[in-house]
Amino acid sequence: MAVNVTVTSPTAARPWARFGVRRLGRLLVSLWVLVTASFAMIHLIPGDPVRGALGPTAPVDLVEARRHALGLDDPLLTQYLHYLEGLFTGDLGTSISSQLPVSDIVAQRLPATLSLAVLAFLAAAVVAIPLGVAMGVLTRRGHGRRTELAFTTTSVVVATVPDFLIGVALIYVFGIRLEWFPVAGNETASAYLLPVFSLAIGPAAILARIVRVEMVGVLEADFVRTARAKRLPARTVYLGHALPNAVTAALTLGGLLLSAMVAGTVLVENVFAWPGLGSTIVQSILTKDYPVVQAIVLVYGVGVLITNLVVDVALALLDPRSTIRED
Repeated sequence: MAVNVTVTSPTAARPWARFGVRRLGRLLVSLWVLVTASFAMIHLIPGDPVRGALGPTAPVDLVEARRHALGLDDPLLTQYLHYLEGLFTGDLGTSISSQLPVSDIVAQRLPATLSLAVLAFLAAAVVAIPLGVAMGVLTRRGHGRRTELAFTTTSVVVATVPDFLIGVALIYVFGIRLEWFPVAGNETASAYLLPVFSLAIGPAAILARIVRVEMVGVLEADFVRTARAKRLPARTVYLGHALPNAVTAALTLGGLLLSAMVAGTVLVENVFAWPGLGSTIVQSILTKDYPVVQAIVLVYGVGVLITNLVVDVALALLDPRSTIRED
């Protein structure tokens, strides 16, 4: 019995290898810049962080002992090397205020922030992609001018409203006036609805506009005309042929929106008293607990870098030619 064996040629695999090396190199350089910036942050802030955290009335002996325990009286290069060593071993330092390991604080608060950001992103995508596709179908070839104007105007207005203001409005209407949903904490499933909606509505409006524009362009492409000429069902033409080609730009923007959502949780978490990294970093800034601030900034930065890397890989898989264009 004959067996067909498919062998990948070295020439075909070379662009993917170059793509992997480029992305890995960029990630490593970005990580080094991020780590160095997070380390420098605590030294560039005016004043003594230990004195600021312990208060002006704290005894000098206590301040000096705390500085020594944190290694802040070592030479700057020694501190930097210790900081890098701690990152490789999972040691993010010790909180000045609570004396708890910063890694424990981050591990306790990170799941709440991730769940909020991911649920908001999924909600935005579930709303934006069908809405953008529908608007693209309705407004193609110059049809539906009023519909297009209404959709564009509404999406622009919604996208420009800050998410924390949307959160405040939601709390007032659905939490205080109607008393339908909790306005603080994340103990119940219903407590997720208002913060998720406040985070998702703006990105959903932006993503829907991009999907509509891409869909209008794809519907005029030759391969869609060919599909129509074959008298394929409209559902097959729109969802099977047009949609996969329209989501490439949306995927790129989606990765940026997810990064923005993670950063946007800082204000939304404080509006809803959400027990995540966003509320923790604000409390740490107010108490001048800079090791905690330092670690959370690092976590947010790594999250953005990883999100961008995942988007790049997804785009390369959807459009392998993108791995070659940069060479």
